[in-house]
Amino acid sequence: MRTPLLRGLVRWALVPVAATLAVLTAGVPGASAVADLSTVAEALREDPVYVDPAASDQLSSADAEALADKIRDADKPVFVAVLPADQPENDLFKNLRTETGITGLYAIRSGDRFGAQADSSVLPNQAVDNLVTAAESTADPKAQLNDFVDSALQNVGGSAPSSWGSTTTDDGVPVAGLVTTGVVLAAGGAGAYALVRRRRLMHEREQRAALEKLRVVVDEDITAFGEELDRLDFHPGEPGADDAMREDYEHALDAYDKAKTHMAQAEKPEHVRAVTQSLEDGRFSLARLEARREKSPLPERRPPCFFDPRHGPSVADEAWTPSGGAPREVPVCAADRSRLADGRDPMVREVDTDSGRRPYWDAGPAYGPWAGGYFGGGILPGLLIGTVLGSMMATPAYAADYGSGYGDFGSGGYEGGDVSGADFSSDDFSGGFGGGDFGGGGDFGGGF
Repeated sequence: MRTPLLRGLVRWALVPVAATLAVLTAGVPGASAVADLSTVAEALREDPVYVDPAASDQLSSADAEALADKIRDADKPVFVAVLPADQPENDLFKNLRTETGITGLYAIRSGDRFGAQADSSVLPNQAVDNLVTAAESTADPKAQLNDFVDSALQNVGGSAPSSWGSTTTDDGVPVAGLVTTGVVLAAGGAGAYALVRRRRLMHEREQRAALEKLRVVVDEDITAFGEELDRLDFHPGEPGADDAMREDYEHALDAYDKAKTHMAQAEKPEHVRAVTQSLEDGRFSLARLEARREKSPLPERRPPCFFDPRHGPSVADEAWTPSGGAPREVPVCAADRSRLADGRDPMVREVDTDSGRRPYWDAGPAYGPWAGGYFGGGILPGLLIGTVLGSMMATPAYAADYGSGYGDFGSGGYEGGDVSGADFSSDDFSGGFGGGDFGGGGDFGGGF
């Protein structure tokens, strides 16, 4: 991570370039003051705050540097852009997020307009709405942006992108290398960088170890679903098969293939969320297919059995009290419903832990994304309250390490600061808007 002194030197070195471009642009007849989003994005990949030359009256370079230092020191993926007053608003946030390609919270001030959007793995939509509402009443740009950032840094999940830690030239040579080594060492930059790098490497090792433990469970899930497909013994051309049956079967096969692909590509525990989402979707398709073959009523879409998602979709919610916990209602399959009615214990999914075999809700934090893919974020708080996993997922530290807590589990597996490129859903990138006279459906007026 660059020290304040080194960051100041880098910014100082880049100022003449931006100033020259601004002068040249201003000298061209009919030149537009509208910011080029690819330029903005390129700058944000290297620094958390960008002020367009045409909007320099909104935030001084010193104030922008101080704001950027605050974000860097907090190690959070918060991006701030100050753009010209006539910047077009339609799809502004989505396009900037696409160009930048990094999961995070994006705030834009354009003239007297202010708004923000975030990936749901970083900050839930309602939280963004609340932060914008709190900040929009402040007219002064410096005060508004600082108030917003101060509040956001207390709530945002994830870490700053690694690209903020070093800046390179077009030839791939670090800009820091263009500054004398004596300056870096005098500022303590070498020691700080070594400490940050050591922590990152340790965190990566811990995540790899957690993923390998989780991989055993997820592979069991995938294998179990494959066996269900085999036992079904359905043939698209069999007598009585219709287009609806064939569609359900095809959907189940696709889900099986997706689950295997997602698992093969998983690099962090949170990436298994996409695997279990696919398996849950595939099992529901199989349940529909089975009902069609038996000419039974089609099942309603329900979450899988809480005790073991491999049991398939639940049929009802039943009262259950974990050992030492409070009673709650959980979705259960028909077999476990019968067991509970008879006073017997349900068939619980147990996993290996350092203290032996335990129910998944009493295992490590990596099972949060695993459970989130099956159950979604909405019902998990009630299901897991009072359990080891539930307590872990409710903490800010969990959100920073595993992408989200009880929030939206459908964000594609990217946590704050991850480079996702254009691989994100606009449904998972949203937030609040305010200020100005915007009511025409643009980004500052309430949506895409």
